[in-house]
Amino acid sequence: MKRLTNTNIKLLPFYVVCLVLLVWYVVTATGLIPKFLMPGPIDVVQAFIEDFGLLMTNMWTTVVEAFWGLLLGVILGLLIAIAMDGINWLYRAIYPLLVLSQTIPTYAIAPILILWFGYGILPKVLLIIVTTFFPVAVETLTGLRSADDDLIRLMHTMGAKRLQILRYVKLPASLNHFFASLRISVSYSIIGAVIAEWVGGDSGLGVYMTRVMKTYAYDKMFAVIVLISLVSLILIGLVDVLQKLMMPWTRRRANK
Repeated sequence: MKRLTNTNIKLLPFYVVCLVLLVWYVVTATGLIPKFLMPGPIDVVQAFIEDFGLLMTNMWTTVVEAFWGLLLGVILGLLIAIAMDGINWLYRAIYPLLVLSQTIPTYAIAPILILWFGYGILPKVLLIIVTTFFPVAVETLTGLRSADDDLIRLMHTMGAKRLQILRYVKLPASLNHFFASLRISVSYSIIGAVIAEWVGGDSGLGVYMTRVMKTYAYDKMFAVIVLISLVSLILIGLVDVLQKLMMPWTRRRANK
């Protein structure tokens, strides 16, 4: 067998997607699965084109909700991680509560937030904060605590203060962990926004999904699912770009 080149390895996901689309087309075109249960890829593309304007309008609502929820969730997660790293008793007090917060189903929280704060953007942003801050807090804390102890002791001998050690040693050491958690939180932000819109709202991809599901328009249902996946992939790609900008030394290592 020929050895796979780097180019071929990078194209493997594309080949897999093409294979899945081919199998999907064959299964629906031959009638193995009726089209009223699973529309074919061509039907989904047609539905996407027909409702393109409506999809874009609802997508914008969802993205705005996800942006603010993600931003505030990331800030909250970073602050909690830094606080738990610097104050040991705070870590012992807060960490179990963080874990406990993730045992509550997101769909169970959404109606309560809607009841308390109405059908506007606030409950949706709050739900996204709840779903996105935990990965950032836990992974960033792991990164902060993985900083080189010898380097920290060296900084202490040079008279460095706690904030200087945090800035020059611990934060750089935690960047890989932070961006790994940010990729997870980005996808959670879109999912959280859609779930919140299912429970209550007048616009957004979740509202659109609810409406087309009630009319049994499964081609449009699949179209919005594909759109949600594409938006998540784009946001994850933006995180990769941001990581390369903030960690240029990783690119230099990759080029060697």
